[in-house]
Amino acid sequence: MYLGIGARRGVSSEEVINAVNCALKEVERDMSEIKMFASSTLKENETGLIEAIKEMGFEIKFLPDDVLNGFDVPSESQASRFGLKGVAEPAALALSDNKKLIMEKKVYGRITIAIAE
Repeated sequence: MYLGIGARRGVSSEEVINAVNCALKEVERDMSEIKMFASSTLKENETGLIEAIKEMGFEIKFLPDDVLNGFDVPSESQASRFGLKGVAEPAALALSDNKKLIMEKKVYGRITIAIAE
């Protein structure tokens, strides 16, 4: 499964890890089932996000706007102010094999997560 993740500027790695754990609990899945994380190139310098993914033992792929905007997503997004249809949902879908969300985006404090298979 692939986790698409968005974050407000300045998030801590602890916030990210807590949000990931909450999302996994909601879909009754385990961290061992995660293949990779994905986000927008807008988040390439988000230290807390990068540190958290590394600390959990995963990689994150930062996707360009044209890839993220290539997917129709079920939820409205704050990312529209940056010209994006979304971040978490299209990022998860872009990497997934089945192009199917098992969890639409959900906000956990300053982190947004969507999960695709």
